[in-house]
Amino acid sequence: MQAITVKDRDAGVSGLTLTEVPHPRAAENDVIVEVHAAGFTPGELDWPSTWTDRAGRDRTPSVPGHELSGVVTELGYGTTGLTVGQRVFGLTDWTRNGSLAQYTAVEARNLTPLPADVDHVTAAALPISGLTAWQALFDHAHLTTGQSVLIHGAAGGVGSIAVQLAREAGARVIATGRAADRETALGLGADTFIDLQAEKLEDTGEVDVVFDVIGGEILERSTALVRPGGTLVTIAEPVTVHPHDGRAIFFVVEPDRARLADLAQRLRDGRLKPIIGAVRPLAEAASAFTPDKRTPGKTIIRVTEA
Repeated sequence: MQAITVKDRDAGVSGLTLTEVPHPRAAENDVIVEVHAAGFTPGELDWPSTWTDRAGRDRTPSVPGHELSGVVTELGYGTTGLTVGQRVFGLTDWTRNGSLAQYTAVEARNLTPLPADVDHVTAAALPISGLTAWQALFDHAHLTTGQSVLIHGAAGGVGSIAVQLAREAGARVIATGRAADRETALGLGADTFIDLQAEKLEDTGEVDVVFDVIGGEILERSTALVRPGGTLVTIAEPVTVHPHDGRAIFFVVEPDRARLADLAQRLRDGRLKPIIGAVRPLAEAASAFTPDKRTPGKTIIRVTEA
């Protein structure tokens, strides 16, 4: 079968190569999924799990990508809860071959059934972005109605979902990004938009929650904006500077079958809409993620036609 593989850690996204690889085998509690659409985060090429297995052994050439939507074609021994022929979406395991392939093996618990009226491309944009946004805002920051939240990267895959979830929860949403992102962020429900290249971040005043996806200087400057008792949550890097009288949390998204089902229902109800930035075939995956290409929302790789 065909898959995108990486074997040179220093090559970055230019090291993504379309190759022939063996068909995956289903271990206990696994399913084999025929991948119809997949998501890929360029930053995952910096993750140790992309290059080594759980025991720390080299596992290259490895298949990246951790979001997928597709159809179950095979059940591993002892697998329950899913059936052959069922449409599913979810997360692949961090330390195993991922979703940029025609077929992949996934633990069944990391997948949830995909409703018939949700297309594979839309579903593939949801697992990491949707779960990350939910876990950041509600599991870690405990955002509630009437609070204020500052969301960086509000037009991106994660940020755009976070804006919608925070707005629905009744929070006051301050979004940040580039000037070109203003209308997108406001259209998603943000109350205010800050152009990080032309406006002062500090003019936002204090907020109850900061959700950061950028890191670096923006993360450090954001700590001063957290009001006493508030929370800064980031997925960009471990926190080294903390709010004066608040919490700072760095986390990595975790699979959650029940929450994925809830997010899918929000899609069906029209309460949630992932921003799809571009849709490219598997053969063009490498060029889709080159650093000079920037599109709003989430880039999705269409692996198999429905």
